[in-house]
Amino acid sequence: MRAEVDGVSAVRAAPGPVIDVRPEGDRAVVRVRGDLDLDATRPLERGLRTALVSSAQGVDLDLSEVGFCDCSALNVLLAARRRALAEGKTLDLRATAPTVDRVLDLTGTRSLFADPDGATEQGADGEALRELRVEVVQLRRAMQTRPVIDLARGILMASFGLSSEEAWRVLVTASQHANTKLHHLARDIVSTAEGGEPREQVRDQLAAAVTRVRSGSP
Repeated sequence: MRAEVDGVSAVRAAPGPVIDVRPEGDRAVVRVRGDLDLDATRPLERGLRTALVSSAQGVDLDLSEVGFCDCSALNVLLAARRRALAEGKTLDLRATAPTVDRVLDLTGTRSLFADPDGATEQGADGEALRELRVEVVQLRRAMQTRPVIDLARGILMASFGLSSEEAWRVLVTASQHANTKLHHLARDIVSTAEGGEPREQVRDQLAAAVTRVRSGSP
């Protein structure tokens, strides 16, 4: 069951935990009250997905009111962390209950999440630290996606007789007009070149982008 009051979305699985999701600047805060066991995995996953989608930089977790936590819940947190990293975001622990601390310490996974004390730093230093973490995540993601983007540029250069700069502009233009992330578009181009079936939307957007670039249109 989901309810929303004053911008706070609550996901509840009776008689399971209450999971509140609220925006806080360019991040979202997820506050969990109750037990995190196998029965709580689905509402927890839904709450974290909602928070990630609604945030620009990531999610802060408040688990200070969790009465019980097992490895099934930890697996959900780790999966959410992987999704956040893939989107250039972070999943930080803002506060934890002793039950959560025990699972993190026993499994050695605490280091995968930001330190709770660091996540709650206030002022310019705390904000700078958060921005630095996000920048590192984004740079790591850029390193992972750059090879496929470069390959897609080469394919466009060979297919349409474009320069390297023109091929880059085609990628950016097509990505913007198709409302598709650039590295996703690049993967589609590479897949098509390797014998995959081109999606009609991708084909049309690329053709339109090539026309715009060649004509000098924005």
